[in-house]
Amino acid sequence: MVLTALCLTFIVFWLTNLYPNLEKLAKTQGNFRMSDEAVASYLEKNGYLQPLPVKFGQWLGVLPGWTQEADGVVTGKCFTASTPEEDRPQFCGVLQGDWGVSTVFKDEVGGIVAERLGLTGKLMFFVMLLMVPMALLIGVLAGMREGSKLDRSLSTFSIASTATPEYVSGVIFIAVFASSAGWKIFNGSATSAMEDATFANFTLPVVTIALYGMGYIARMTRASMTEVMTAQYIRTARLKGVSFGNIVLKHALRNALIAPFTVIMLQFPWLLNGVVIVETLFNYKGFGWVLVQAAGNNDIELLLAVSVVSVIVVLVTQLISDIGYVYLNPRIRIS
Repeated sequence: MVLTALCLTFIVFWLTNLYPNLEKLAKTQGNFRMSDEAVASYLEKNGYLQPLPVKFGQWLGVLPGWTQEADGVVTGKCFTASTPEEDRPQFCGVLQGDWGVSTVFKDEVGGIVAERLGLTGKLMFFVMLLMVPMALLIGVLAGMREGSKLDRSLSTFSIASTATPEYVSGVIFIAVFASSAGWKIFNGSATSAMEDATFANFTLPVVTIALYGMGYIARMTRASMTEVMTAQYIRTARLKGVSFGNIVLKHALRNALIAPFTVIMLQFPWLLNGVVIVETLFNYKGFGWVLVQAAGNNDIELLLAVSVVSVIVVLVTQLISDIGYVYLNPRIRIS
């Protein structure tokens, strides 16, 4: 996990620190009519023209931050000219909890990411609360009797929900349930939900995201349930006269949920970065929204922090998925 995180982070760091991006950053902070000499002077003054491995080490906090002296005034990555000499740290990177300062929001990157991640976490919680139970119920009901009318109806619904992107279903929901031309039951904007989430301002973004992911989990659950229902031990239970309800609940359900568990865990990284469209559509300023802002405004420090958090979430959820799979499936432990 550590090696993967370092490799992916280095790739993102390299891409964001390509010279065209640095040149755009300099002109954004200065003015777009800056000469090439002025751009180079700004980048050198702020430590951007150092070798890439050195910059990456400084950003991580394993190498001392850069320092410069001009007209007898010493400045550096880890301190300002007004910082007393005895209080000037040498290392100030991610490992020290210093993620840098956002050039767009003019605030500490760590605080911005933590705040926006918390808002998206609240959205993810309600999405999972709706999506997972509904998807499992649909999948189990469809897989109990393969080929029945109920199976075909629920499978059609699952395929339709997965095939409809969020930007389509979201716009439809706004037009039908949040506009003056529709029923206007809910709010078309979720900005107020950042402070106080209510049924009116939080339902549409939650349903929009849940509906898209629900179909995929339901299809996986149905396939797993169908396979389990044809297993030898299920046939044996039927021959012994065990009721169909007991067969499903006591014998089939646990084994049928092994494969969907992995799929459910994969929803966390998808939700973290996949909410970009929905958060932008409903003006909910969470993690996805700040990712768009960072990328659109070439905010290098913020973009790096968002990327690192995304990598960590993906790796941690994969680890939990692997551990949970072992506990759910005893055959993995035996082998």
